[in-house]
Amino acid sequence: MALFVVLMFLVALLFAVIAVLIYKGKTELIHDYHRTRVEDHAAYGRAFGKAMGIIAAACGVSGMIGLLGEAPWVVITAVAVAVAGLVAGIVALVIVQKKYNDGIF
Repeated sequence: MALFVVLMFLVALLFAVIAVLIYKGKTELIHDYHRTRVEDHAAYGRAFGKAMGIIAAACGVSGMIGLLGEAPWVVITAVAVAVAGLVAGIVALVIVQKKYNDGIF
């Protein structure tokens, strides 16, 4: 479980850093074809950064839950939070893409 906790915190840190950079305007970190029809890059970057922040937060919370031990309920809860947060983050990213890029691709 210790490896899971370390990995979750590292992934959370990575996603948080990227989310903040994109939120602050570095939309070039997003692949070109996701930005082809985007007109308002500032608003797009803020929305995309928030969506990535959901994923970062879920990974961080999952890692914190993992600190509670190796009991089955802890493991199941930590994984469930990670999966739910990943799904919520992906849904948020799809919504952002549809709103600002007129489609997912």
